[in-house]
Amino acid sequence: MSLPIRTEAQLRQRQERGQLTVRAAAEFRDLVEKAGLEEAYAHTDVVVAADACFTDQASLHVGLGPTDPPIRLRSAQLAGVSASCGHGSTDFMLPMGGGLAEPVRHGGAQVLGALLAGASVPLSALGDGTALHPRRELHTELSLERIAAGRLLLHRGISENGVVATSSAEGLTASPYGPLLGPFTSGLFSCGGAGSIGLTMPGLSLLGPGSPVLVGGAVGWVVGSGSGHNPKVKRQTSGHALSPGCAAALSVDLHDLQAQWVRPCFFEGHGSGLLVAIAAPVPLINESVARQAATGNDALEAPVLDLAIPRRLKPSLGTARYSDLLAGELHIKGRAISCAPAHSPRMAAAIGQELITRITSGHFPLSLPLQPLNPRPTLVALEA
Repeated sequence: MSLPIRTEAQLRQRQERGQLTVRAAAEFRDLVEKAGLEEAYAHTDVVVAADACFTDQASLHVGLGPTDPPIRLRSAQLAGVSASCGHGSTDFMLPMGGGLAEPVRHGGAQVLGALLAGASVPLSALGDGTALHPRRELHTELSLERIAAGRLLLHRGISENGVVATSSAEGLTASPYGPLLGPFTSGLFSCGGAGSIGLTMPGLSLLGPGSPVLVGGAVGWVVGSGSGHNPKVKRQTSGHALSPGCAAALSVDLHDLQAQWVRPCFFEGHGSGLLVAIAAPVPLINESVARQAATGNDALEAPVLDLAIPRRLKPSLGTARYSDLLAGELHIKGRAISCAPAHSPRMAAAIGQELITRITSGHFPLSLPLQPLNPRPTLVALEA
């Protein structure tokens, strides 16, 4: 069987004519199972994959308008959260993680959540006091309307696969996925399996710098390889990664974000983070792409790691099939333990349907990458 190759121009032309057939990843897999790959390919142009995962690997970049007299920011706090200055006279960067030292559950993610909810938050800043920027203090309130420009940068916005987190320690172990009960009593898996962006599109092969992605309800863009990008991981014969693998960094305009798709959270013992819904189109340009997108949960696996060990390399406890994880089943050393998703399947499904609507109506751009993600890994151990 050899399926016809499709070009970007052909897909765009079908989109302009209102003839493009777009399906959710789960719907495409069901069609393949019922009618076969050839028939499903003939009746599907684009598959939509989606994630809604927790992350603290993010930062909000804010640009304010000029003050009178002018100020060059030396330090700033937004709603009590310290920001990084020195990126321009009135620009600063707010980290989405952290907040463990605060008396209340409060970090950059909560500040972003307040802004998206329409609230005003206090800004306190000190200036350098130069000849051209004599102002030394600034105290005001900021809302979305008063912020001149802003962008949310997800340093690891899309990851090819996830992990299953467990703990060998007694009691609760704090983790970036949520609390783990040990020894080996509960497990949390960070990826949605088949239908997630990275396991529908192994190697993130159809993403590159400039690729459009729906991020938090807004059109965002891939800016390049993300934190921990590691394309050289072990893979199944199908090309699917057996560990987190490739990663893409994403950028999206602050003013276009929608609160329903971006939610602040806080994990005890770890700190603030965001739950962000992301969806990406997977154009079915050839048989290989279609076959990979049709792979089901029973054929996909995630590594099981012991997060109780505070070392760079966590002890591996084998792998788990996503079909078992989604059924709430996990076996470690012959012992069955309960597991749950450390992500939101409901939000992922909803943002996926939103992207399908936008693509079919012509309100989301379709494009293949001009160049792929950099093959150089960014997962480089720091020895000190």
